Amino acid sequence: MQDYRSNRERTEKTKAALIAAARALFVEKGYAETSTPEIVTAAGITRGALYHHFEDKRALFRAVVREEALAVTREIERAAPERLAPLDALIAGGNAYLDAMRIVGRTRLLLIEGPTVLGFVEMKQLDEETTALTLKHGLEAALGPGNGSRIPVDALADILSAAFDRAALAVDAGGDAARYRAAIAHMIEHITG
Repeated sequence: MQDYRSNRERTEKTKAALIAAARALFVEKGYAETSTPEIVTAAGITRGALYHHFEDKRALFRAVVREEALAVTREIERAAPERLAPLDALIAGGNAYLDAMRIVGRTRLLLIEGPTVLGFVEMKQLDEETTALTLKHGLEAALGPGNGSRIPVDALADILSAAFDRAALAVDAGGDAARYRAAIAHMIEHITG
């Protein structure tokens, strides 16, 4: 039992080191300009260990992006607990998304490099497993059970997600986060009202 736990712990530690080193380099240099030898050197791990845990650099990038998306989702869920009214939860979740995207490099990884490296379909699938799923559930709650097919929630979630992404890009480029929070709250109130 001890050996199994030790092996599992070593595996997780190695993967975490690779993901952390890769994240730092992908943020600093971009995916295309980052080499696997740089990653393993920064992680203090052999190249063989990299390929033991990840098929290639793209698979490692996918793991980095997934970690970032999960971190954003956790922040949204933390800011919008079930005890909040649905409209308040949607607004709090939108604000949490903008705040979470202010982590250095996150906008680049999730909104610029991610779609370029992994493609739209793979990024959409990841989004649907993480932040878009929380948005869809929030919209369903805010629109209520009487919505039926009146508003296609999946399409609405896609459109709002794109608006949140655009706001995150604008804030990352120096835009006033408070103005974007206000605009998002206004939009959500009118959509669900």
